[in-house]
Amino acid sequence: MTDAAGEVQRLLRPDLRGRTAYGAPQLDVPVCLNTNENSYPVPDVVVKAILDALEDDIAGLNRYPDREFTRLRSALAAYLEKQAGEVFTPEQIWAGNGSNEVLSHIVQAFGGFGRTALGFTPSYSMHPIICETLGTRWIDGAREQGTFGLAPDSAAQQAATHDPSIVFLSSPNNPTGTALPFDVIGAVLGAAPNAVVVVDEAYAEFARPGTRSALSLVAEHPRLVVTRTMSKAFAFAGGRLGYLVAAPEVVDALRLVRLPYHLSTPTQTIARVALEHADLMLGTVEAIKEQRDRLVRELAELGGTPLESDSNFVLFGGLRDEKATWQALLDDGVLVRDVGIPHHLRVTAGTPEETAAFLRAMAALAPTHLAQPTGDVAS
Repeated sequence: MTDAAGEVQRLLRPDLRGRTAYGAPQLDVPVCLNTNENSYPVPDVVVKAILDALEDDIAGLNRYPDREFTRLRSALAAYLEKQAGEVFTPEQIWAGNGSNEVLSHIVQAFGGFGRTALGFTPSYSMHPIICETLGTRWIDGAREQGTFGLAPDSAAQQAATHDPSIVFLSSPNNPTGTALPFDVIGAVLGAAPNAVVVVDEAYAEFARPGTRSALSLVAEHPRLVVTRTMSKAFAFAGGRLGYLVAAPEVVDALRLVRLPYHLSTPTQTIARVALEHADLMLGTVEAIKEQRDRLVRELAELGGTPLESDSNFVLFGGLRDEKATWQALLDDGVLVRDVGIPHHLRVTAGTPEETAAFLRAMAALAPTHLAQPTGDVAS
């Protein structure tokens, strides 16, 4: 370690020393299926509409953006009414530069030193990272071994035992892809009376028919927060726009911790224009769901153990050595995600051509890389 590095480590917060920064590999490969991006580009019509709208904004960049992002919040409310059938006022909606910033605002407002957050792992890896880097103690809750499920009674018992300040639930869950049993939400709300309960619905638009959204519970539960993003279904990962729905009082609390003018004028504009073209932006969702279901079906035929998915990705097990398989796929030009679960990898549902390339690579690897799962495969 150089003198400078040693000095920085000495000055760094003790709880951050030795940590590594979050980040999935960003590699130049023919088939990139590791970060659950939408593989389809923004439609040309939307590109032109965004450019036209930005032309009016650019001359005014000498002024700060609308601190309350009023038009954007109204656009998000209109979208949710059309997409989810739930009516919300702009006062119930908050947004940030990706859902991670929105989640950070929640932890800043309701977590902090001396407080705890509970999540049920495996789940979205940024939940504990955000909590711990913001001084909130993280508690790893348990899922059902082997299936990664979460039953209402188990979730409630764990919430009651730990009495957290924040509880994170994800539906559909990342990295498993599975939707949360709807009764879990009410069970946790009842068992954790001192907690804000966050349901992360980043992949909600990909859920199979009949999957209920926590949005339907917001009106009757003032401690419930539902977070969503435009990164996935909207093919808008580079636009960096996440949002949440909650009681107006929760939104008011988030104003205490947000940085001034945190959403730039261009960010507000491009997100609003994308929402105006929601039907077109979401036009690839059904095609992606078809590829997701194809992945589940054909991975099982190869001898893998994929989980049924309500997301735009599939977690599959049955691998002898997930790290060796990850590298072998990369050597073949296909990048997937090692999520840290033994004998499992996660693959994004991309275009038909990307899916075919991944499945061809897996078929070639299957004889030596896939094995029927034993007791420790899903551990």
